[in-house]
Amino acid sequence: MTREEIINIFEIQKKNRWVVANSSTQRRILRLQKLREAVIKFEAELYPAFARDFGKPTTEAEITEVYPVLEEIKFTIRHLKNWTKPKRVPTPLPLIGSRSQIRYEAKGQVLIMGPWNYPFNLVMTPLVSAVAAGNVVVLRPSNKTQNVASVIKAIIQHAFPADEVAVVGGDTSIADLLLEMPFDHIFFTGSPRIGRKIMASAAKNLSSVTLELGGKSPAIVHKDAHLDVIVDRLVWASFLNAGQTCVAPDYVFVHKDIELEFQKKIKARIEAVFGSNYSEREQGMDMARVIDPLSLNRLQNLISSSLASGAKLLCGGNANAETRFLEPTVLTGVQAEHAIMSEEIFGPIMPVLSYEDIDKVIQYIRSHDKPLALYLFSQSEKIHEKFLSETTSGAVVINHAIIHVGNPYLPFGGAGTSGLGNYHGFYGFKTFSHEKAVIKQGRLGLSTGLFPPYARWQVRAALFLLRWLSR
Repeated sequence: MTREEIINIFEIQKKNRWVVANSSTQRRILRLQKLREAVIKFEAELYPAFARDFGKPTTEAEITEVYPVLEEIKFTIRHLKNWTKPKRVPTPLPLIGSRSQIRYEAKGQVLIMGPWNYPFNLVMTPLVSAVAAGNVVVLRPSNKTQNVASVIKAIIQHAFPADEVAVVGGDTSIADLLLEMPFDHIFFTGSPRIGRKIMASAAKNLSSVTLELGGKSPAIVHKDAHLDVIVDRLVWASFLNAGQTCVAPDYVFVHKDIELEFQKKIKARIEAVFGSNYSEREQGMDMARVIDPLSLNRLQNLISSSLASGAKLLCGGNANAETRFLEPTVLTGVQAEHAIMSEEIFGPIMPVLSYEDIDKVIQYIRSHDKPLALYLFSQSEKIHEKFLSETTSGAVVINHAIIHVGNPYLPFGGAGTSGLGNYHGFYGFKTFSHEKAVIKQGRLGLSTGLFPPYARWQVRAALFLLRWLSR
């Protein structure tokens, strides 16, 4: 796509921005219904696209990509009329004679930039919220998953005219061009490094931003955890999408009293799910591939460097460079200074650290960047409350992992370097809306008694009343 074509899309959406912003709730619902129909129409083309881009299993793609988008659309349609209603709010006594309300209006022209790891879900879910709020939208899917991006383009062209929603593809130069444009809001999902670049570009136009980033999300397995239950959940969450999930457990603190039992059970679960040897795992159909050779090489270096520093290989570690397959890998005896702890892993590797003092675990978490999620496995309410009150993270899940992303009644977002802002359900609608304060004054009111000249008796009387009311 050329520079001229992209500028033209921006301009035609600019002309249509107020038409869409003032569209009725019913018209927005019809647009969302059309989007849902388009997703279903092209669903069969999505699954082979996921497989071609990075070997994503069809069932996993349905569960983590298509189903969440369809549910987000259904949830939004069900609640949109209530969300768009002006909200009456109280008015203080000094402003007697007036009425106050909050109105939600569209932010205007929106840019949504998606990642490669969930290339459909993490573009389409924010799109649902943006359309519901009455915005015009430019979508920029990741250029690393071009097959999925092609299907997204077909879906959007089927559901929307270009002056409402348009898909723009291309390399990083296209992304840079888009960031030069004065969008009213930019929604980005990706790494903290690129997030900083997005924020700096947005500042030039004073565009508001939502940044859904990542980081090292910890899991803590306390000594009272039900291992038979939590091991299944941790293996699923850690190796879902080959670990290429922003909310994947990035490392696991395990209490020393149950460390050996945990290791035994985690290895057994991996063998039960993915195969008892490398050949079975590579030939299996239940695990995605690493996105590209560069990422695979980075992951292999993290493993080899950590092993050289004293970590132990419990299982896994083997890879096929040609197919970009890296088997589920568990490292034990990991220390904070090991390479595997220096950056977000974003791959099928589980580092396991041992602890005795829960306060030292909390101290470690607090001394690093705020994580996108924290996963705590314990039966103790006291331990639950301790982590809830003494740590900061985008979300906390107790006795499970990742499932919070499936609840549309909860906001999804990070804190600090793991993100800025949130979305899903009503929170997504708010993200793409401006909350306009509206106050309507009747004919009579106290404020007229405060107008100059201030020597009037009415001003003295009004001030006396205000002082009395403020006590």
